[in-house]
Amino acid sequence: MATPPKTTSDSASGYSEGSIRVLKGLEPVKQRPGMYTRTDNPLHIIQEVLDNAADEALAGYGKKIKVTLHADGSVSVEDDGRGIPFGMHPEEKAPVIELVYTRLHAGGKFDKGSGGAYSFSGGLHGVGVSVTNALSKRLEVTSHREGSAAKLAFGAGDVIEALEIRKLEAGERKQGTTVRAWPDAKYFETAALPMNELTHLLRSKAVLMPGVSVTLTVEKTKETQQWLYKGGLSDYLMQTLNGDPVIPLFEGSGHADKNADNFAEGEGADWCVAFTEDGQPVRESYVNLIPTSAGGTHESGLRDGLFTAVKGFIELHSLLPKGVKLLPEDVFARASYVLSAKVLDPQFQGQIKERLNSRDAVRLVSSFVRPALELWLNQHVDYGKKLAELAIKAAQTRQRAGQKVEKRKGSGVAVLPGKLTDCESKDISHNEVFLVEGDSAGGSAKMGRDKESQAILPLRGKVLNTWEVERDRLFANTEIHDISVAVGVDPHGPNDSPDMSGLRYGKICILSDADVDGSHIQVLLLTLFFRHFPKLIETGHVYVAKPPLFRVDAPARGKKPASKVYALDEGELTATLDKLRKDGVREGAWSISRFKGLGEMSAEQLWETTLNPDTRRLMQVQLGRFDFTSTQGEITKLMGKGEAAARRELMELRADDVDIDV
Repeated sequence: MATPPKTTSDSASGYSEGSIRVLKGLEPVKQRPGMYTRTDNPLHIIQEVLDNAADEALAGYGKKIKVTLHADGSVSVEDDGRGIPFGMHPEEKAPVIELVYTRLHAGGKFDKGSGGAYSFSGGLHGVGVSVTNALSKRLEVTSHREGSAAKLAFGAGDVIEALEIRKLEAGERKQGTTVRAWPDAKYFETAALPMNELTHLLRSKAVLMPGVSVTLTVEKTKETQQWLYKGGLSDYLMQTLNGDPVIPLFEGSGHADKNADNFAEGEGADWCVAFTEDGQPVRESYVNLIPTSAGGTHESGLRDGLFTAVKGFIELHSLLPKGVKLLPEDVFARASYVLSAKVLDPQFQGQIKERLNSRDAVRLVSSFVRPALELWLNQHVDYGKKLAELAIKAAQTRQRAGQKVEKRKGSGVAVLPGKLTDCESKDISHNEVFLVEGDSAGGSAKMGRDKESQAILPLRGKVLNTWEVERDRLFANTEIHDISVAVGVDPHGPNDSPDMSGLRYGKICILSDADVDGSHIQVLLLTLFFRHFPKLIETGHVYVAKPPLFRVDAPARGKKPASKVYALDEGELTATLDKLRKDGVREGAWSISRFKGLGEMSAEQLWETTLNPDTRRLMQVQLGRFDFTSTQGEITKLMGKGEAAARRELMELRADDVDIDV
């Protein structure tokens, strides 16, 4: 078969078969470190090593973790766990200890079934310490196990000192791993570790693992700090709280046993909650000892359990004044807590694991917290009434704030569009409007939404491309007129100071199908907001909802009943099927449905996957690392009518950068 000739445009632009580059080994990490770790300082790559040591202790194999900040800028983490295996891998024909540090997606934490090396761990992707290695000038690993010690060293991710194995000498420690890393400053804004964050992290590891000692030594100052907690979460929360609790600490734990229907044995949570009248609440949550600074579904489960129990107590004792409607954040407003969840196969948002996304975690945590608090409130009625008083006071304050906003609008408010299905609440901080593609999806959204705080505005067809439309011509388009009136803010430019007092919703959410047409509508609406409502983006009011593309119907397996699992995209679908295979489900016993559009979802499915604040995925629209002017230039190339040549060039030069952050 004849080779097709090179076209002139290929040669001119230099974009041909040879332009496609395949990144091997640890190259992806060095090219895009921000995808794998935080790049403001090296703390997170050290945390990856620390998490491995903590996972050994969590699995019951270690009692000591020692961290040393050396005078030469390196950091070492030493544990007394089982030691990383250093024999040859049966398939890869390379020492296992080398694979762990040089291959992405290699690790001991994929096999979570019975007999696996780790039942509960934060390691999910097999990416952690290989990222530490890639972003370090030098990294040394020593593993003690089975009567031998193995040592090897890496430079910028490559082996520079081959594996050496020797017999242990008399008196030498029998097992454990020591990792010493020299972070490469060129990947980070500052090479200095933030001491406050580091000590807080180490202290929290000790709290979450009672009986395990965590030590920090600073060579330069010869200072040593040690943390060993026997009292657990309550000791820690009392030391961290700013004010005295109004009621005694509510502390508890609950874990599934082998007879549990919906959860794996050992899954559950430990928690300690305090309610204070003033001061900044302390809120910390962890999943398998990994700190989740952005919260997630386990925190939603705690909130749901607390709210349901307190609401039930208030109704039982008829404590709610007339005209007051209680919401979950009213109960949660004055709550400080430390929550430690154990989840067998957790799903995190992003590699740095700041937020838990596992939908089952809401039910998991709530199912243990709610009955425990209900029992406690019935045994301590006086304290229950104090807690009810705090929640009712928060609800009244919130409702008063909402009424004040309503009065400021004056009587000259434009008539709201007829197709807007509004919400009942007037509290902007709580309210959200969904701009939904099409009437059928709008119908499901209306039925599935929370009437209290969620409004729905269905849009017909594709919205107008407004990039080159003059502001005074905008309202000629009905859809854009309706969006502006519903939101309560007039069109404006980047340097204007629009009147934001009429804003009716704290979150303006673009909700379109997960297909190409849906993405187009999303782009047209983002163009509208960026061009004619830039202050809404600047003040963080615009969001994009991420509905799932697939649904997997899984059969019953063992103790787990038949279930429906939603996947955002192809990547999540693959991960879901891998998990089912691991659970012992026969190949093909599941069925996969692809949603053609939101209109195909029932109201219940749409609520569970896209509208429910506890289980949905909502991305805030931000300018990111670009300023307004450079973003404007990029959008002009994409959306301008006379920009065909610039658009073609952009596609040719950056065709592989398809995954652009919104």
